Amino acid sequence: MAARSKSRKRALDILYAAEMRGQDPVAALDAAIADGEGPTNPHTETLVRGVTEHRARIDELLATYSQGWTLDRMPAVDRTALRIGVFELLYDDDVPPAVAVAEAVALVRDLSTDDSPSFVNGVLGSMLRDRDSITP
Repeated sequence: MAARSKSRKRALDILYAAEMRGQDPVAALDAAIADGEGPTNPHTETLVRGVTEHRARIDELLATYSQGWTLDRMPAVDRTALRIGVFELLYDDDVPPAVAVAEAVALVRDLSTDDSPSFVNGVLGSMLRDRDSITP
């Protein structure tokens, strides 16, 4: 597994665990770093901090683009992978847009339901199509 893919998986782990525990993801990240259990790839930090910083807008966009699915109705892993994908798609210029979509799909393929890859691909694919008109 490539370093960036591992960093996405680690970011998903941190964001997911923080949400399930009702914790601030950045505080969870900082605690893991302080305990020596933190991520070794700086991209993980970028993802956790970026998703947390832009979460309100990311969730607003997900609510718009996930037709018929509320955020609460989505499997938590899908929701977290989508947040990472939207962050990379709209806010991280170092990640090609198609890679952001493919990596989010790969995360849910390994970790979620059989229907999750097509759902995540559909939501992020629609956002990719409209990317130039979406205000981050």
